[in-house]
Amino acid sequence: MARARVTPSLHLRLDFGDKRSLGPGKVRLLELVKETGSISAAGRALEMSYRQAWLLIDELNSTFAEPLVAAQVGGGGGGGARLTKAGADVIRLYRAFERSANAAASGSIRALVKMLA
Repeated sequence: MARARVTPSLHLRLDFGDKRSLGPGKVRLLELVKETGSISAAGRALEMSYRQAWLLIDELNSTFAEPLVAAQVGGGGGGGARLTKAGADVIRLYRAFERSANAAASGSIRALVKMLA
């Protein structure tokens, strides 16, 4: 019987203690805030409520020494949000860490895939 082609993926989460962490979901949320200029639009793209997205952004802003997202209060033109330089740096560093980990683990991942039923 032929085995179905498997495309494994490695998901990394950094735990900083005190319930502070950074992983693929939060990083993707930051990327979407950058792309959309909006916390609510970023949350919708990830199928989460504005409140959930806002709480995650607030958590990220509290985790790091500098805020990662700067929100603007709504008004006539509406509100918005922008990624700060620190936010862009966090995305860049996380994605570099992710690429390095994937490269380092590729041989072991291939070996595990060969062992699948």
